[in-house]
Amino acid sequence: MTDSAFVVTLSCPDRPGIVHAVAGALLGAGCNIADSQQYGSPTTGNFFMRVEATTSSTQAELTAALQPVAETFGMTWQINPVGRKVRTIILCSKDAHCLNDLLFQQRTGTLPIEVPAIVSNHRDLEELADFYGIPFHHIPVTAETKPQAEAQLLKLIAEHDVELTVLARYMQVLSNDLCTELNGKAINIHHSFLPSFKGAKPYHQAHARGVKIIGATAHYVTADLDEGPIIEQEVIRVDHARTAAQFVQMGRDVEGRTLVQAVQWHAEHRVLLDGTRTVVFN
Repeated sequence: MTDSAFVVTLSCPDRPGIVHAVAGALLGAGCNIADSQQYGSPTTGNFFMRVEATTSSTQAELTAALQPVAETFGMTWQINPVGRKVRTIILCSKDAHCLNDLLFQQRTGTLPIEVPAIVSNHRDLEELADFYGIPFHHIPVTAETKPQAEAQLLKLIAEHDVELTVLARYMQVLSNDLCTELNGKAINIHHSFLPSFKGAKPYHQAHARGVKIIGATAHYVTADLDEGPIIEQEVIRVDHARTAAQFVQMGRDVEGRTLVQAVQWHAEHRVLLDGTRTVVFN
């Protein structure tokens, strides 16, 4: 029988013996550990671990072997086949760059996601969705129709067994209830290096202030607008000779790269939540 590869991720209160116990359980299940990373947070007192292992055991057998360890240490944990594509729905509005970057990387096989649907509050990007052969759902949003629009979105998420929601420059603020529903399962790209230049036209604000770097921040969605746990950030240098329009263009490139990287790390089960922060195992 050919061995299968699995990735195990876990978090729990830090205490002696966790690594030994996990390794022992994996050994008992006939696993060969190919990669192991761990981190104990001195701030929160939590322990985090990501292990890739190969074994002839099934996922159910591996789960049974690890369950007693998880119960002993009070773990939050998951087992996933390495390379399994995460079912992902993408939300967008009018800007195409982030959506295109995600779909291109997904098509080339770089990004381990499967996209069953694209949702937008405008029709501007419908042709782009058609080009990639992905169903496009136009769900307009107004202050009056927001509850119904979000209910439609949740219905699509349920129908397509969606595991991850990506806001690819989706210019709508999600309700608190929806943020709670998608906690730890929704990633947003903010067109600024947080926490700075919040609100409208951040690149124009940066240009007016004469900044020397601009950037983008990918983070999990929470009810606190643009305050969710940060997954990835990138910055590039600019100078006084650049125009605001050039800031925008350069920023778009950074936004796409940053969002793709955050989605990739999430889909590869490299990101673990630690309160308002994240632990990212590269």
